[in-house]
Amino acid sequence: MSNHQKRLSVPKSWPVERKTATFTAKAGAGPHGEAGVPLVVVLRDVLEYVDTTKEAKYAAHHDGVLVNGDTVRDVNLPIGMFDILGFPDRDEYYRVFPDEGGRLALTEIPAADADGKLAKVTDKTLVSGGDVQLNLHDGHNVVVDEDEYEGNDSVVVALDSDEILAHFPYEEGALVTAVAGQHAGEIGDVVEITVSPGSADNTVEVETSEGSFETVEDYVFVIDEQFVGDEEEAEE
Repeated sequence: MSNHQKRLSVPKSWPVERKTATFTAKAGAGPHGEAGVPLVVVLRDVLEYVDTTKEAKYAAHHDGVLVNGDTVRDVNLPIGMFDILGFPDRDEYYRVFPDEGGRLALTEIPAADADGKLAKVTDKTLVSGGDVQLNLHDGHNVVVDEDEYEGNDSVVVALDSDEILAHFPYEEGALVTAVAGQHAGEIGDVVEITVSPGSADNTVEVETSEGSFETVEDYVFVIDEQFVGDEEEAEE
């Protein structure tokens, strides 16, 4: 099976130029599905830390790259929304954040903020012993003692212990960003949540500083004011 794919066919979320070359790296197995961007693309095309796949492999095999707190060896590991990338030798840390148009972008963050990852609760299940397990957007699962969480809420999970550090409910008034669709990258407050009958998608109206938009519920992700601060600092 080929380790490459044509640039013209990559998902819109990939931050690569589509007409500069025919092929790019192909994402391996892992979280985030087809939208996950291979680590080598992030290192080479976004951060420009390396020029070749060989250089990316060298960096990974010398403990130079952390993804969500873990040392990574596979340069084709898919990187996706709200992952935390760390480069200890450089003392640089980044959060993956949606950019306008749906592309994944990197926001530099302080080392102190790199110990937890924001995740969306996709659903909940009961596990043995009567505990509740939160199933998160990236395939990660967290068992909690108290069931105070609902679907579409966001949580910040400690990378070293799975402890929940913060909880942001999905409700009217919540600050959200769109992570897909034509409004991807836009940030605003939830004005109204409309529950659709049957199998139709629920929708949400979001008010931004420039107006408002409506999108499907699955496309929004509850965030906190600190994430807006990250974006503003990155633009300065």
